[in-house]
Amino acid sequence: MVLNNTCVVSPPRMPVKSRRLQRKLGLAEAVALSLSIVGPTMAMAFNVSLVVRAAGRAAPLAFVIGTVALSIVALSFVSFSKRVAHAGSAYAYIGQTFGWRWGFVAGWTLLLTYLTYTAGVSALIGNFLQAAARNSGIQFKGLWLAFSLAGLLLAGFCAHRDVKLAGRLMLLLEGISVLAILFLSVVVLIRVGVTQGLSAAPFIPAPGFKAWSGIGYAIVFCVLSFAGFEGAATLGEETQNPQRNIPIAILTTCVLAGVFYVSVTYAQVIGFGIEATTGLANSSAPLNELAVRYVSRPFGTAIDLAAASSAFSCALGSLTAAARLLFALGRDGLALQVSETHPVNGTPSAAIILTSLVCLAILLLWAPLVGPADYCSYLVTIGSLAVILVYIGVNAAELTTSFQTRRTAWSMCGLAGTGVLFWPLYTSLYPAPAYPNNRWPYLVAAWVIGGIALPFAFPAMGTAPNRDASK
Repeated sequence: MVLNNTCVVSPPRMPVKSRRLQRKLGLAEAVALSLSIVGPTMAMAFNVSLVVRAAGRAAPLAFVIGTVALSIVALSFVSFSKRVAHAGSAYAYIGQTFGWRWGFVAGWTLLLTYLTYTAGVSALIGNFLQAAARNSGIQFKGLWLAFSLAGLLLAGFCAHRDVKLAGRLMLLLEGISVLAILFLSVVVLIRVGVTQGLSAAPFIPAPGFKAWSGIGYAIVFCVLSFAGFEGAATLGEETQNPQRNIPIAILTTCVLAGVFYVSVTYAQVIGFGIEATTGLANSSAPLNELAVRYVSRPFGTAIDLAAASSAFSCALGSLTAAARLLFALGRDGLALQVSETHPVNGTPSAAIILTSLVCLAILLLWAPLVGPADYCSYLVTIGSLAVILVYIGVNAAELTTSFQTRRTAWSMCGLAGTGVLFWPLYTSLYPAPAYPNNRWPYLVAAWVIGGIALPFAFPAMGTAPNRDASK
């Protein structure tokens, strides 16, 4: 700038702190987030054995019913996301219906889910990579923990750097792992079909497993396999045309995951043998066993690497959702310091750093004491109990809102979704599971009670959301 022939240098502009997220994401990134949190690959690597223990050879039928049930639950999220675009997802949905204090409790509870999923699944990154390394003759004590820490740090970096790039990375990694498992499933079906012929028995209740009663219990694990489908809703303030793309992302996740689950579960039952489901029920790595049996040992290693990539994708997705939810809660009174966005990347950088540090602390303090598999199982159980409560709240909110506005069809969806969810909640609590799993309901209850107390201690948390607290 020149003034009176004197050169005056303007001071450099400092980045302006903002509490607004940048709307630059598309449908692909929204789908990627929900799919990555659901983690279809990991569900097929672990949950199928649990379903088979309950339903026997009829595990694919249980997944068919579970897909329908969870899709009904998802409809309430679809209905709300058509009207509300908010980074807090369930926080805003329940808040608009039952008041913002109860909305805060819902958001606080859902935050527990995303934090436990991030911290828990990060251990599986190292677990799968260590299994792959072992196949190559590489063994070091604590190798899995080093891999897990590196994976969690990398997830935090990707989430902080560029959410659009992170979304595409999640989609790529999950896509690779899904394709690897689909290839294995096709090989199994072809080989069994040629030698023995395929059977429809997996879609008929198994008498030896209490028929429909066994399927009813198995549906609990099927429903939990979909936990996280609503993750795309946390991108409501960053997705273009959110009233269109978020509902599509939620439904797409449920449909794609359901088809994948039914197909791969059928291949696993057929691959182990319809009359030999005991082997599948007791297997700790069914996909690896099938890969070695029907393809080759190196392909078993490839399956381990695919599972590791899926675990990383799930950790990245859960961390991304946790940061958005913490950002929304912080912006509305929890802590304004975590509601600031990066001036260049547009990501909720403070919330990402804090959630990453919390998950790192949990991983370092707990995982080495119990091992990666039990550690992940404990944390995912805690998160699943919490998310069932949130799902019940959202469906109850949809039932109430739809009834008040005389949208009969949607109110029936809310009623059906609420009813569906009480079964997995009940069976998760009674009969009481063995120690230490019988302690997790109390931990979740304590967390929820804390969420109820906070808005009373800090009244600002019970007010309507502030989209930009900097104004």
